[in-house]
Amino acid sequence: MSNRRRHIALIDVNNFYVSCERVFNPKLNGRPVVVLSNNDGCAVARSDEAKRLGIPMGAPWFKFEAFAKQNQILALSSNYALYADMSNRVMRILSQFCPDQEIYSIDECFLDLTHFQHLDLDDYTQKMRQTIQQWTGLPISIGLGASKTLAKLANYQAKKQHHLAGVCNFNQFPPTILDQIMMSIPHTQIWGIGKKLARRLSNEYKIATAYDLKRANPNQLRRQFSVLMEQTVLELNGIACIELEQTKAAKKQILSSRSFGIPVTDKESLAESLTLHISRAANKLRQQESVCSTLYVSIRTSPFKSSEPLYHGYRCVALNTPTNDTRKLLKVALIILKEIYIPGRRYAKAGIALGDITTTEQQHPYLFEEKQAITDTRIMNLLDDINKHIGRDSLKIAREGFKHPWKMKQEHKTPSYTTGWHSLLRVS
Repeated sequence: MSNRRRHIALIDVNNFYVSCERVFNPKLNGRPVVVLSNNDGCAVARSDEAKRLGIPMGAPWFKFEAFAKQNQILALSSNYALYADMSNRVMRILSQFCPDQEIYSIDECFLDLTHFQHLDLDDYTQKMRQTIQQWTGLPISIGLGASKTLAKLANYQAKKQHHLAGVCNFNQFPPTILDQIMMSIPHTQIWGIGKKLARRLSNEYKIATAYDLKRANPNQLRRQFSVLMEQTVLELNGIACIELEQTKAAKKQILSSRSFGIPVTDKESLAESLTLHISRAANKLRQQESVCSTLYVSIRTSPFKSSEPLYHGYRCVALNTPTNDTRKLLKVALIILKEIYIPGRRYAKAGIALGDITTTEQQHPYLFEEKQAITDTRIMNLLDDINKHIGRDSLKIAREGFKHPWKMKQEHKTPSYTTGWHSLLRVS
């Protein structure tokens, strides 16, 4: 914990998914647009126009289709390859402005600008906005504060107060002005204060704004809640307690699952789906140089079809040897599938989870398997290298199949503008 004055920025791409779509289709500008989750299920991103029409975050889309048609709301399927690529571009550009960077999510990052305080930080952050806008076409908002929690609050203000031109620097305000601003911000907007915590703070402590929580007794709240609540109070008072995490922690568990676009009844299609999930998850495992010791496999019918019997088949097994080999994981997954599959059911979703993950350095192969383990590692590395250089899924396990009639619905998906040669924009 440090009491020295910090200058921490939180950069957030406005309405990220929708903004990515608008970069490649300017006709979407000014229109109400929503981006839907996998299988076109729920609204996971909304333009400001769609928000003003009352489309809630997470809204099941089948309930709003008629309303969307009446109000000319355009719904798009999620295009995660595009969003990931645009995110990488934004993060790379921001890292050129400041090397002390924590990528917090696909559309947010923290920068520690403390070492740049000799500059005019308002000008510097406005230059960031202009550069991101010019180089990627994406709009961003920037909040600055003495802690990460204050930077998040400042970012909230930057979005709400249009006269700030996208940048709000809490560090430049006198304490009395900053207190007045915090009195206007609901405590639900504070980083880490979810609905349940907010309700308890309101009911038991009469805390309703960011200023109320700032003035609260941190020791008392620590006893009643946790050390995290104490840190939040201190951070609201400008004492930085939460440091930037510049190294991405390896995942402790890797999940991969999808709902099917159509009900699946045959074991062969389920096997194809599980092969796809195993391939994705094992690739992530190798990327972070880890191995797993447990494998969880799940298949289930739809809980929303009351006329059909509900079934959820699953098994979690411990592997004989920790591995990240797609073929070995798949072999176990197919054995589990054979055990949990019941003919005649209409399956709606399948998935896997890799658990008990450790680094490859901690892996100790059995003496008589060491030579084979080296060969297997080379095969998997070769598989990953080919797909990295030629394109995703250029080389894959044949069990995965090729047609995938069960694949999730993406009826409104835009082209892969930046990740597929066939989808490049053409200028006539």
